[in-house]
Amino acid sequence: MLPNAPLAELEDFARFAHMLADAADAITLPMFRKPVAIDNKEADQGTFDPVTLADQNAEKAIRALIEEHFPSHGILGEEFGQKKTDSPYEWILDPIDGTRSFISGVPMWGTLIGLTFEGKAVFGLNSQPHIGERFWGYGRACLYQGPRETYGQLTTSKQTDLSQALAGSTAPEIFKTPSDIANFEHIKDNVRLMRYGCDCYFYCLLAAGTLDLVFETDLNAYDIAALVPIVEGAGGVVTNWAGEPIIFDDNLGKTTVLATANKTLHKKALSLLSV
Repeated sequence: MLPNAPLAELEDFARFAHMLADAADAITLPMFRKPVAIDNKEADQGTFDPVTLADQNAEKAIRALIEEHFPSHGILGEEFGQKKTDSPYEWILDPIDGTRSFISGVPMWGTLIGLTFEGKAVFGLNSQPHIGERFWGYGRACLYQGPRETYGQLTTSKQTDLSQALAGSTAPEIFKTPSDIANFEHIKDNVRLMRYGCDCYFYCLLAAGTLDLVFETDLNAYDIAALVPIVEGAGGVVTNWAGEPIIFDDNLGKTTVLATANKTLHKKALSLLSV
């Protein structure tokens, strides 16, 4: 049984996370669709993993606020690594999830702010500043704020027929090994529709009930930690491909992800996988 953080503390952290998102939005949004220098973090590996000043400066701003208000908490961020502490709490940050979208002018990128308690993802917020939407979840509830609906609670879909499920994944290219490719093909060939390219936003659409399944591999902690409580708070299920909960500790490394609208759909999707 994974530990649960105190609810009153989570409500306080939720208010604080919106402050963090405000700080990040103030940096990223003015740089979106503007000329910006692009560095490649994996140039020496012959692959392309872009980073910009928007990524770096947004993470710096978020980290500074966490260190000011919760100096005992740990921090793990995509751009500046890990600050380890003895606290059971750790903030896991992706200042721009979807940097490829950001540099291309595609508005599907978001800022992910996750909080773990003894390795369990207990709170997450995704800010989509260009489209004016925020999604946040405690694992007990998932809430939404947007330009046309100021506030509301989200619920995943009731879809249990895998053949009718609407699914999403970052891109077919993320599945590289023969076994990963085979698992991806099994999912793709058994759902009604597979969409690509929305990064973190797919998980929020899953929480909102318009998508039924998200299938991915090779994710870092900062890619998924904030999204687990959002999906679970809306009634969905998030595990790795073995059907195990994702534990955010030093042993995690990279992880596979199967996120579904409900337990029935999750069981059917798991039955197609070989791990």
